[in-house]
Amino acid sequence: MGIGPPHAKGHGDLVSIADDTRTRGPGTRVVGAGRRSEWTQGIVNPPLWRASTILYDSVGELRQRGAADTHHKLFYGRRGTPTQWSLADALTELEPGAEATLLYPSGVAAISTALLAVLSPGDELLMVDSAYDPTRQLSEGLLKRFGITTRYYDPLIGAGIAELIGPNTRAIFMESPGSLTFEVQDVPAIVAAAKARGVTTLLDNTWATPLLFPAIGHGVDYTIMACTKYVVGHSDAMLGSVTAAAGKYAALRDTSYQLGQHVAPDDAFLGSRGLRTMAVRLDRHGQSALAIAQWLAEQPGVAKVLHPAMPGTPGHEIFMRDFRGPSGLFSFVFDGGSDTARTAFIDGLELFGIGYSWGGFESLAVPIDPQRFRSATRWEAQGPAVRLQIGLEDAEDLIADLDAGLARFRAARG
Repeated sequence: MGIGPPHAKGHGDLVSIADDTRTRGPGTRVVGAGRRSEWTQGIVNPPLWRASTILYDSVGELRQRGAADTHHKLFYGRRGTPTQWSLADALTELEPGAEATLLYPSGVAAISTALLAVLSPGDELLMVDSAYDPTRQLSEGLLKRFGITTRYYDPLIGAGIAELIGPNTRAIFMESPGSLTFEVQDVPAIVAAAKARGVTTLLDNTWATPLLFPAIGHGVDYTIMACTKYVVGHSDAMLGSVTAAAGKYAALRDTSYQLGQHVAPDDAFLGSRGLRTMAVRLDRHGQSALAIAQWLAEQPGVAKVLHPAMPGTPGHEIFMRDFRGPSGLFSFVFDGGSDTARTAFIDGLELFGIGYSWGGFESLAVPIDPQRFRSATRWEAQGPAVRLQIGLEDAEDLIADLDAGLARFRAARG
């Protein structure tokens, strides 16, 4: 499969070293993407440029630069340097048909800026009911204060979304799979309904990244990632991105500039460094997670495993149709039991940390209670649930750790 243009037309005439290798695989592309020769200057990685003030040779040059498009041109530190531009361009290259990418200090900052770029007072937003909790908080907080109405919809609605689109609907927000309960949305069907009515589509694509689900190629207008997760990959930097389809970049750029959004060059550098190994890490995360999910599904005391690549998970057929493979995050539900028993399961784990986020090299386990975050649909389960981030440890060791945890759960359950 080919890669998209490394930058929007008119944004410069030099391209990355990967531009003439459009049919090469994802591992090759993440290694070469964004490495323009004028940025690397013969060094493997783009250097770390730290800057606030940019100096000009004359007042005339200062005025000329300020009146022109500053994309990928030194203007003021907030507009970036080659350190940020190289990562943004690399992410654009991974999305066939994309125009350009902008970076943000976190995934939530990316989501909020993208929504503010397309919504105005009086507009309606259709939001998937399985969305990441901070996305819901944004809808019920800032957007509501700005006079924007949010209506939640069933993540499995598919083409039926057309019936919810009203005269004030301006955007549809998707997250596929959902980051707690992992329903897979029929993104192509939702996009088709939205395009027929002139509605903008946005997708939180953090779970899959463009390597497993190239969202722009599926018709999405804005694809969003918490790059904190798989792009950075080492749990040491906060970072977000929004990649815009052709014709959608200007609105995003203007809103981002007006909000003063900026990513520190050190964080962008860590994102670029992590990106180079993302393909191999995703493969390891995905293989181990699927093996562990299949093992869990056979264990006594486990009622259900919520992994998109496993039959029985809502939207599994869509996953098999649209995705190139799994990543490392999934959940499972106990067959009865209490929060006390669940806590005993988690607290005694030796190889799983207890903490938010995911996508790093280390495995994590957290209790989840999805019923608190539903309004259009109901979450019903036989028992308490746990979300697992499967890291890069040996799968056999993680299984042994989980096996001991299940024994603790059964003992605490009585």
